[in-house]
Amino acid sequence: MKTFICYKGCSTCTKARKQFEALNIDFEVREITEDTPTVTELKTWLDHNDFDIKKLFNTSGLIYRKLELKDKINDMSEDEKLQLLSENGMLIKRPLLVDGHTVIIGYNEKVYANL
Repeated sequence: MKTFICYKGCSTCTKARKQFEALNIDFEVREITEDTPTVTELKTWLDHNDFDIKKLFNTSGLIYRKLELKDKINDMSEDEKLQLLSENGMLIKRPLLVDGHTVIIGYNEKVYANL
């Protein structure tokens, strides 16, 4: 079963969810602010997918800007980044679609249509 990790107030997440429902894709919903991915989950996703940890950050989010991460992120270790992401789900780009160890970050209508 696929897990759709989202934020209920996110319009992009809503679009993605509606597409899933229209395609009759079986999935469970996980609210990112109530059940934030753990360091272990994030690390597993990084180990099994071909993307840089920076791709997991919601760079347009208010918290990312408030913490001035644009200026700090390059000097942080991977462990520091993982810890920061696991402590605040709003720092994570969403939605995330998790199928086993495979993760799709963000919403792309064409990618979702081919699932």
